[in-house]
Amino acid sequence: MTTTPVGRLRALGRAELSLLGRNRSAVVTALLVPLALPFSVRPAVDQMDLKGEGLSVGSVMLTASIGFSLLFAVYSSLVSAFVARREELVLKRLRTGELGDPEILAGTALPSVCLGLVQSVLLAAACVVLLDAGAPAMPQLALLGLLFGLFLSAALAALTATVTKTAESAQVTALPVLFASMLGSGIIIPLQLLPDWAAGVCRFLPLSPAIRLISGGWNGGLSGYDALGTVLIALAWTVLAVFAVRRWFRWEPRR
Repeated sequence: MTTTPVGRLRALGRAELSLLGRNRSAVVTALLVPLALPFSVRPAVDQMDLKGEGLSVGSVMLTASIGFSLLFAVYSSLVSAFVARREELVLKRLRTGELGDPEILAGTALPSVCLGLVQSVLLAAACVVLLDAGAPAMPQLALLGLLFGLFLSAALAALTATVTKTAESAQVTALPVLFASMLGSGIIIPLQLLPDWAAGVCRFLPLSPAIRLISGGWNGGLSGYDALGTVLIALAWTVLAVFAVRRWFRWEPRR
């Protein structure tokens, strides 16, 4: 029987979704944490001087909500998934069939990426309705940023899995990316509020271009030159991530 790439991805994604649903800790991390964390940072956001930078509480909370969804619904849950499937020899067995390596990785990531996409859209809608975030000034930039964020979150998860020995230690090895992204990529603190030298450095973190495109696309605060530079940084990270995953992703269990 001949199968198609789409059919193989659908079948693998459906199986991965079933496995995800059986893991209660992964479900809590993917579904509840991105919903709860924005409320925890709201008091800090209220204390920020946002009007001077053309920002509002609603738009900052919207960016934070989407950022948390990328980090926890996609990145953190996928680190655990990649490691668990590797250690259980699932990935090794899949490589003996019709599936190519990119299809295996994409199929494994598919449920989490789709969950992150749906969650981001729902959270954005909630911020518009409840926090008066307003409509996006440049929706094409916001959408492009979200797509970059979803891809890079999945790629970072695959790279983190290469240095993670067990599924239990995945929450520990994921912490550096989580903290660096939350504090330096504009998720909790907008880059506009950081000192110029710090903002200049933080713009080159992996998820910073995606978050900046989402924020700028919503607020209209990016000039054409800044938007182009941000897209080029995101593309550079995308190319680097693809190369790194192809070069260093581990298919055999770590002993």
